[in-house]
Amino acid sequence: MIIRKGNQNDLAEMKQLFTETITSVCKNDYNDQQLEVWRSGAENNERWLKVIHDQFVLVAVSDHKIVGFSTLDKGSYIDLFFVHKNYQHQGIASKLYLQIEDEARKQEGKNLTADVSKTALTFFEKMGFHVLKEQMVNAKGIMLTNYKMEKKL
Repeated sequence: MIIRKGNQNDLAEMKQLFTETITSVCKNDYNDQQLEVWRSGAENNERWLKVIHDQFVLVAVSDHKIVGFSTLDKGSYIDLFFVHKNYQHQGIASKLYLQIEDEARKQEGKNLTADVSKTALTFFEKMGFHVLKEQMVNAKGIMLTNYKMEKKL
């Protein structure tokens, strides 16, 4: 597996990984309506193009396919963080995270923040984050629970 900077050519594969991961990995933490509205975020092409152009994007590649990705916005906010359903618990998330944290340090960030799903909460806690607050997010009229988390660098 290699980790490299993401680019616009990766977008289609990133969006597919995003929707498939939500569907299969997050299904025990969110109901069908919540999963559907969350997955619908892949349809917002303008947002994804903005992510690629404005954020620090890393992709993990194995056997010529993207198996995970993470994005860092403004040097201190982890915006997107997903690992392929068939590559869970293989250390990919940890490797991506360590490189994201390293980039935040290079950008002289004092802390990292993220809005973390119920599914990812334990991982982020293992990486040294703590919950600032539980949040109820309204996405197209459907309420989703997530957690505002932070780690001091």
